[in-house]
Amino acid sequence: MDAPILRPETSEERIIYYSILWTWGYWVLGALYIVGPVIGWYLAFVALSRYVGVSARPSGRLQRVPIGVVIWWVAMGVMLFALLAAHLNFGLGVGSLLKSSIGWAKGWALMAVFPLIGAMLPIRAEIVYRATNKLALQTLLLVPVFIIAALARAPTPLYVSPLQIFGGAGPQFFQVALYSIDETNGNLRWSFFAPWSPAAAFISNVSLVFALYDRSRLWKCVGVASCVTISVMSQSRLAIVAIPGVILLLAVFCNLTRPLTLGVASFVSTLGILFATPIMSLVDDFIERFTRARAASSKVRAILRSMALHRWESEAPIFGHGVLERGPHIVEHMPIGSHDSWYGLLFVKGIVGFAALAIPLAWTFLELLAKAQADRVARCALGVVIIIGFYSFGENLEILSYLFWPGLVVIGIAMRRRLFHPLRHRFAAPLATEPEERSTNKTHSPEPRLEA
Repeated sequence: MDAPILRPETSEERIIYYSILWTWGYWVLGALYIVGPVIGWYLAFVALSRYVGVSARPSGRLQRVPIGVVIWWVAMGVMLFALLAAHLNFGLGVGSLLKSSIGWAKGWALMAVFPLIGAMLPIRAEIVYRATNKLALQTLLLVPVFIIAALARAPTPLYVSPLQIFGGAGPQFFQVALYSIDETNGNLRWSFFAPWSPAAAFISNVSLVFALYDRSRLWKCVGVASCVTISVMSQSRLAIVAIPGVILLLAVFCNLTRPLTLGVASFVSTLGILFATPIMSLVDDFIERFTRARAASSKVRAILRSMALHRWESEAPIFGHGVLERGPHIVEHMPIGSHDSWYGLLFVKGIVGFAALAIPLAWTFLELLAKAQADRVARCALGVVIIIGFYSFGENLEILSYLFWPGLVVIGIAMRRRLFHPLRHRFAAPLATEPEERSTNKTHSPEPRLEA
């Protein structure tokens, strides 16, 4: 059964909804890198002003800030403190500190800003799902244009937006390119509206989770088709693992209280013990094939990680170096600490920055894991956290937060929802705990654990 037509009902929903729908328009203008932080900080200001009573609250009552959101804000504040300490330790100067602080506001800070928005403002998760799936349809319609441009060898990039004057991590965040050519093997790759191809796969995987939980079969199929198309055209190896991985893990994690899940887990564990040797051989073979798929890229990533780890241990173990540093020729002059959030944090912000991401991410996973046993939105948010976990080992999260912010909003929405007792919820009458449940369903019935 298809769900009724969804329309934004509040000003906050309209901002979120139309900002997602206008993604390709912002891309043409080269404004995506600017729009994401502007939306985040504006809506965060709205949420905080209502919380402290500067502006009227729609419900007329004070809304509690979820503990998970507080943890993210404290952790990202620790990130900023580590940044300040590293700049003072290495005497990088006021100019570098100011630039890095602005970068923090457009990067790591958004990891706390958007969950606050989802938790404190009247935004329904279904609005985010539907807007993202409509964006997926736009992307599918543009795919022939990208393929034709590549076959015709159109200029790439077409241009770099003049908005680059507002600053950023590089021109690729403001350029409009219909395709790219892999320098290592000459293959065609597409990055769509992301700055590079694997980042496009990352964003599409977040959209895949939204598609799985859209109540409309039509939009569900559109979202899944778009994700698979982007993953194939971007030639992302991590997407090959992430797509089946998130579906399988959600099926397991959302059913932990079911006896069948426990029985299957026990059976699989027994088989794992009995056939440990051949299983390990298969895993080693998969890893080798995964590495060989793009051997040059794997080699560069391995060297970057080794350099980041060595210099972190020997030079700045507590607060890191404060900034990324350009690598030598052997890594194609890519910055040390790039291509991996964890090694990058160790190099730039030391063990303090590493913990400032690990702790809130672990808390969020455990909180959503508990809620996912009885809450549909929490299941979707848990899927987003799983995707973020996958890509934290292949991308720098902070530099792409301006693109995957809808996932952070859904995480915030899930954090504001009640934690049900799973057994009591299963045998009791279902409760409509959020406006989106009441507005999209006239009658309530227990939800399946994973709708894919």
